[in-house]
Amino acid sequence: MIVLGLNSYHADAAACLLIDGKLVAAAEEERFRRVKNWAGFPSQAIAYCLKEAGLTLADVTHVAINRDNRANILRKLTYVLVSRPQFSAVMQRIRNRSKWASVSEELAQALPDQRFSGAIEQVEHHYAHLASAFYASSFEDALAVSIDGFGDFASAAWGRGSGQSLTLDGRVLFPHSLGIFYQAMTQYLGFPKYGDEYKVMGLAAYGKRAQAFDEVRQLLKLESNGSFALDLKFFRHHREDIAYEWSGGSPTLGALFSPELERALGPSRKPDDPLTERHHDLAFATQAVFEDALFALLNALHKNDPHDCIALAGGCAYNSVANGKIRDRTPFSKVYLQSAAGDAGGAIGAALAVWHRHGGARGGAIDHAYWGPQYSGVEIKDLLQSRRSELDREGIVLRDFDDDGALATTTAQAIADGKVIGWFQGRMEWGPRALGNRSILGDPRRKDMKDILNIKIKRRETFRPFAPSVLRERVADWFLKDDDVPFMLQVFAIREDKRSRIPAVTHVDGTGRLQTVDRSTNPRYHALISAFESITGVPMVLNTSFNENEPVVCRPQEALDCFLRTKMDVLVLGDVMLTRPDASRG
Repeated sequence: MIVLGLNSYHADAAACLLIDGKLVAAAEEERFRRVKNWAGFPSQAIAYCLKEAGLTLADVTHVAINRDNRANILRKLTYVLVSRPQFSAVMQRIRNRSKWASVSEELAQALPDQRFSGAIEQVEHHYAHLASAFYASSFEDALAVSIDGFGDFASAAWGRGSGQSLTLDGRVLFPHSLGIFYQAMTQYLGFPKYGDEYKVMGLAAYGKRAQAFDEVRQLLKLESNGSFALDLKFFRHHREDIAYEWSGGSPTLGALFSPELERALGPSRKPDDPLTERHHDLAFATQAVFEDALFALLNALHKNDPHDCIALAGGCAYNSVANGKIRDRTPFSKVYLQSAAGDAGGAIGAALAVWHRHGGARGGAIDHAYWGPQYSGVEIKDLLQSRRSELDREGIVLRDFDDDGALATTTAQAIADGKVIGWFQGRMEWGPRALGNRSILGDPRRKDMKDILNIKIKRRETFRPFAPSVLRERVADWFLKDDDVPFMLQVFAIREDKRSRIPAVTHVDGTGRLQTVDRSTNPRYHALISAFESITGVPMVLNTSFNENEPVVCRPQEALDCFLRTKMDVLVLGDVMLTRPDASRG
């Protein structure tokens, strides 16, 4: 059975391919289109997945979509009749949903030389999220929870996974949403782009729990059963026609907060306005209120159905600060988050749900994120040869390595010398995080490394932290918790006596958003960090995504272009190292 899973006509459009229950390829459309969070039909991601497996559409038995127009239909109709939202808002949603019914036509247009004759199956949005979390985990029994903005008229859902079965036992329905709460506050704080919530999470570390917490807490009511409800007077999404675009290109979303919010908290911040202590405190309060709601829900679910293990998905599962506190603030002792926990991951969830719907068995845990395109040494060398005159004009020195150990040691020494390294290896990561195959690397010991990276490449807000990639076997020596965090989706406290040694990856509150690196899943990256430890005594490197205000690079030519237009010192493309003349120490 071959299942093509899709997240389509939504932000972070994506595709994956499952063969007899095992994942063989997955990628987000943005990586090919070069438009962040690209929304629409993931035609290029589909083409990649089929090519990677050596298949065509004729081989696909099922297409699984992480949307079901029939889900919660009675609740939708009841809400429209009782609440009477603007007619234009209703029609806009109907128009968007009508596009999801044309998958066969879209496939025919995207791949006109191939013929699909299999079945198309819809999977309720949050059930797909639950499936992407539980079925991808190693847990035999677990609570599965999905929390995001909205999907199929719900903003959260939960159920129990046991062996081959997964139930959906409860939901939080429209218009109440923890994701909308956080997104509205993100917009209010002057970060209007889709997906900017992580900026508020980073800014929160600079705030204090004071008056702002009580002010923000009034936006969200916690129910006695662990659920939550918005105070709707502060929001617009439930009654007004909010501009949004999901049908091709960069997703956009109009303002979610109402004038009542500004009357309660003061004027909203414009994107170019300076960040003040007040904004820091409001970001802190937003994060704190979010965490209180999340943990109230998780604790209530655990009380009703005790488990040691929890599997999380949905856009809110990208809140790595909250994720790192689950073991402290709930009874759960084991946590699993898939690398693409948000809507892109719904493609995998839909595919897994359809596989199990037809009696398939679990295919093993997804313990790494390397499911995207890869490029051979021949392709890399052909690219460099075609650009040779340009490289010569820039004085770029090329060195070809035939020994992994020498490559790791030479690159590690460059990092220790203060160089900024572009690191392009193997298969591209699935999900939003660069995890050692499409990464920019630096020395975590340098206090000025954040400034160096922002000046040379990233050009982003100075309050945003960078992450450490840590040897799995050294985590307990440097962090207060010891756990597998392969997808950089949890923040842990760094041991107090170690913080001064790694200032570039230590947040202002003494924490770090770590990625654990295991030799078995990424031997070359593990070897590089091991070489850095041999040189410096520090078993980690600073890791940030290989991009410059664009999606993470996918192909070698994008990595080379980024290297040439920025002030990156060294680029390692597979086995080839490119070094600028007089590469400075920053």
